[in-house]
Amino acid sequence: MNSDKIPFTIKNWATDDRPREKLLQKGRLSLTDAELIAILIGSGNRDESAVELSKKILSKNLNNLNILGKQSVSQLMQFKGIGEAKAISIIAAMELGRRRRSEEALENVKVTSSNSVFEVLQPILGDLAHEEFWILYLNNANKIIEQFQISKGGITGTLVDVRITLRKALELGAVSLILAHNHPSGNLNPSDADKQLTLKLKTAAESMDIKILDHLIVTEKSYFSFADEGLM
Repeated sequence: MNSDKIPFTIKNWATDDRPREKLLQKGRLSLTDAELIAILIGSGNRDESAVELSKKILSKNLNNLNILGKQSVSQLMQFKGIGEAKAISIIAAMELGRRRRSEEALENVKVTSSNSVFEVLQPILGDLAHEEFWILYLNNANKIIEQFQISKGGITGTLVDVRITLRKALELGAVSLILAHNHPSGNLNPSDADKQLTLKLKTAAESMDIKILDHLIVTEKSYFSFADEGLM
C-alpha cells in the first residue's frame, strides 16, 4: 500500500542515475532541467522520485524556466512533496539565474541602440509583477557606468524623484542617461504620465548639460523606445 512506502530519495537510485553523481562525472551540461531541480529538492514524495516530481513541476509550467521563475512559495507548495524549504530553494535558484543573466548583459556594454538597452534591462524588468523605474548612467563613450533602481511601485505605476536621479548622475560623472520602466500588463503604449515624466526629466537634465538619450518601456517579450518613435 502507498501508506507503507518511503520517499524515493536520490540515495535509493543506482549510482549512474543520481543527478549529483552525473554532474560530477559528466558535467553540468549533461543534466536535464528536471535533474537539476531534483538536486535542489533532494527527494520526491511517496509516489514519485525527485526527478519525476521535478518533471511534473516543469510540465505544469509549460517546461519553461522563465515561467517557473515567476512562481511563488505557495504555488510551488501545491505539489505533493514540496514544502516551504524546497519551494524557497527553487525560487532562490531561479533568482540567482536571473541575476546572472543581468550581470552578463551588463558586462562591457556600450549602448548602440534601443535593442542593446533592452538586452540589459529585460532580465531585470521583463517578468516583474509590479512596476519599477530604472536609470542607466552612461559615460561619454556611451558605456554604462551604473544601473540604478530609482523607484519601485505597484501594478500600475511608480514615482520618480528627479533630484535623486540627477544628483546620482553628478556623483557618477555621467554625461547621459537612459530611462526605463516596465509595464506588468504587457501593454507597450506609453501613458500620458510616462510622457510628462520623460519631458520633466529631460528638461531638468538639460539644465545640467546631461542628455536623456531614451526612455524604454519594457515587457517580457518586447519594448517601446521613445527615441525610436520620435518622442524625445
